Amino acid sequence: MKRLFPIVFLLLHVLSFGQGNQTWGSYFSYNNIQDITQSNNRVFAASESAMFTKNVGTNEIKTITSVDGLKAETITAIHHSPTYSKTLVGNANGLLLVVNSDFSVLNKIDIIQETTIPAAKKKINHIYEYEGKAYIACDFGIAVFNLATLEFGDTYFLGPLGAEIPVNQTTILDGYIYAGCGGFGIRRATFPNPNLNDYSQWTEIFGGGWTAIHSYAGYYFAGHPSGDLLKPEGTIPWPFDHLPSAVVDLRDAAGYMLATCATRINVYNEALVRVYQVNLIPGENVTFTCATIVGGEIFIGTKEKGVFTMPLTNLSAVTNITPNGPLRSNIFALEKTANNLWAAFGGYDGTYTPTRTRYGVSKLTQSGWTSIPYEDLLDTQSIASITANPNNENQVFFNSAESGLLKVENDEAVIRYTEGSNSPLESDSNTWVRVFDSAFDKNGNLWVLNSLAMNTIRRLNPGSNQWTSYSVDEATGIANYVKVIVDRNTTKWMGTGGKGLVAFNENLSNKFIVVRGEEDNMPSDDVKALAIDNNNRLWIGTTRGLRVISSIERFMTEDELTANAIIIMEDGLAQELMFEQVITDIVVDGANNKWIGTAGAGAFLVSPDGQKTLFHFTKLNSPLPSNNINDIEIDPVTGEVFFATEGGMVSYKGTSTAAAGDLSKVYVFPNPVRPNFDGDVNISGLMDNVNVKITDIEGNLVFETTSEGGTVLWNTTAFGKYKVASGVYMIFIASEDGTETKVKKVMIIRGN
Repeated sequence: MKRLFPIVFLLLHVLSFGQGNQTWGSYFSYNNIQDITQSNNRVFAASESAMFTKNVGTNEIKTITSVDGLKAETITAIHHSPTYSKTLVGNANGLLLVVNSDFSVLNKIDIIQETTIPAAKKKINHIYEYEGKAYIACDFGIAVFNLATLEFGDTYFLGPLGAEIPVNQTTILDGYIYAGCGGFGIRRATFPNPNLNDYSQWTEIFGGGWTAIHSYAGYYFAGHPSGDLLKPEGTIPWPFDHLPSAVVDLRDAAGYMLATCATRINVYNEALVRVYQVNLIPGENVTFTCATIVGGEIFIGTKEKGVFTMPLTNLSAVTNITPNGPLRSNIFALEKTANNLWAAFGGYDGTYTPTRTRYGVSKLTQSGWTSIPYEDLLDTQSIASITANPNNENQVFFNSAESGLLKVENDEAVIRYTEGSNSPLESDSNTWVRVFDSAFDKNGNLWVLNSLAMNTIRRLNPGSNQWTSYSVDEATGIANYVKVIVDRNTTKWMGTGGKGLVAFNENLSNKFIVVRGEEDNMPSDDVKALAIDNNNRLWIGTTRGLRVISSIERFMTEDELTANAIIIMEDGLAQELMFEQVITDIVVDGANNKWIGTAGAGAFLVSPDGQKTLFHFTKLNSPLPSNNINDIEIDPVTGEVFFATEGGMVSYKGTSTAAAGDLSKVYVFPNPVRPNFDGDVNISGLMDNVNVKITDIEGNLVFETTSEGGTVLWNTTAFGKYKVASGVYMIFIASEDGTETKVKKVMIIRGN
């Protein structure tokens, strides 16, 4: 039986991610706030995949992401315990993360591993602390967590005959524990009670569905989907207040009770008088999700723009404290230019159906993230990819899976090409103009894939706005064309959804070749990824594995092409590299290594010929927030490799820089290396295959290697055995033929 592929274990300095880690970077969105919690001097806010905290005394803001060990699934609830100095983070799959005061993270997977509870019912909805225990309201009932021992205790199934029913929130008051249940009323049991895991101890006191329940000022209050806020007494659900829509958050903080719905926040004092009301954020169109009070300020979580804060003494003095980031963490596609990294969030699903999403786009520059909202994109939906003009990075094209092609210049939408008078693009039977991808050739023409159209291949001259159409439908029929790259011969290599690989060149009398099926050695005709390496080999990623065409030049002279698997040896047996893997992206770095993204198995770095797996990053052994890689991009100057996933984007700061033409711009950083630095010394600006030797000031050799690409890393050890002492170290660099040399110095400063 074939096995998948060998895994080379990563070096320890790669695996050691956490506070102060220099090897990885994080790029998460903090806009969609799921929950907020607080201590006496801090507020904690969580989006779907990451969280941040603000010290209200110092105004310091700190983000906590997968690079720090916070490997969330989808965050649904958070709670901070001032008594135990811990923050509990609940997730949609039942994962409970414990964030300590030093921001280290402990994973508690008890709910995930509970086999008697269906996976769809493990969502954590709310966390309530009482006398050292956290009562965790879940879609199956209530789980009890001991904050002192950090261990789970009893589980309460409180539905009829012990059924699993969704509990949205719990509270304890006057000898009872109450549970506000979705569709199963308000239930209560005497408390304390050692038999709460017996469903017969629980009684339904009111029917219906309840979104929130909380005790305050000697009473308990219940929120209803209608917006009613009740103050029940005995069997009478006395009305207390009414909000415009469902109560989504109910809590007390700083002596007040806060009730939140999508468009209003009501604040009550201990006399049960409404003393403050927030109906909007001036100048913003946002949806409220939660609110709390710390240090005389109200902090408001929103779905669209993170956290706003305002002093209770002046509710018009609004400040947004959200950390800089992209619009969303779920990034579908990336595009790297010299100075920018673009991120798109729309796209299509596994069947190539548009997601019908109305998201904007984000751009990372040296100054941070900026975004173009959907409202400024001329109604361009389901953006599947972004193509930048290689000769003018201020001109980019957004490829939409349903709205055609959008031209953007200097961050302003110029024109949307669609079916009709301004382009030959055609719609499908759903009136969607499907453009999944496009690519520039060396002559400045943009080649556009118009899927499910009679003439799939379109050429646009961006300067003259002139279009030309071509068809290869006789070979593939109407199909989804999802990926295109253009080689130096202007041959277009195109991946399709179910029709194989198509190569086309209009300069050779519209010649085309289709590579598909077992006869051409394709593991699948669903081609999702394409890349041409430095040896002119075409790497093909499909939904069932990897193939390579040995030379793109073969298209010019041959009428048929056959793809080849890469065969490697493992334990003396021949194996197929990436066997049966769903490959989502392939990127070639400066050393001709291949970064390969997969759906479900993380990211791989393989050697130029594919015979060695250099790195295999997964959620388990790296800060990747998900093993589903949507896209990969590389900054050829810095060597930073960006991984876009549905759970957020992180980057690996390795050696993937492009090789320089000479040694005139070699630089070393950091320099000096200070005592608190936890990372590698980067020696960059190198030519390929140069010899790098590092010696101490007396000439003793401590490190030697040969560069592959433009960067070499030194972990400041003597051949990996021990950390070198403080001092000046000499770096001797020589080209392969010895005609170019360079000498640099680096100072190492160790602590006491």
